Amino acid sequence: MKLVLVPLMIFVSGAFMAVAWLGHLRIRHYGFLPALGMSWGIVLPEYILNVAATRYGFGTYTAAQMATFHLTSGVICVALVSRFLLGEQIGARHGLGFLLLAAGMTLLLKEK
Repeated sequence: MKLVLVPLMIFVSGAFMAVAWLGHLRIRHYGFLPALGMSWGIVLPEYILNVAATRYGFGTYTAAQMATFHLTSGVICVALVSRFLLGEQIGARHGLGFLLLAAGMTLLLKEK
């Protein structure tokens, strides 16, 4: 169960973080302080989920493996939020970058 649940929790955490980082750009007309409040409101559950996932997963996964899940999911979630929330395009270079991330993740997840 941990083998699936921990990466899923970390991915959801990355989705929250991506929305906190970039979501406020959709509401620029509200000003800085409301954007800051919204971002902090989103980051708190993200942080709780991330800490819970890493504490629960430690021992099943190494710290380096969980950090790899977190960083990779963060990049993917930022790309998805950029595309679907902000309307930015995802091009061939993005695709190549995702392939390289997948290769790096595969290397780090190999036991030995």
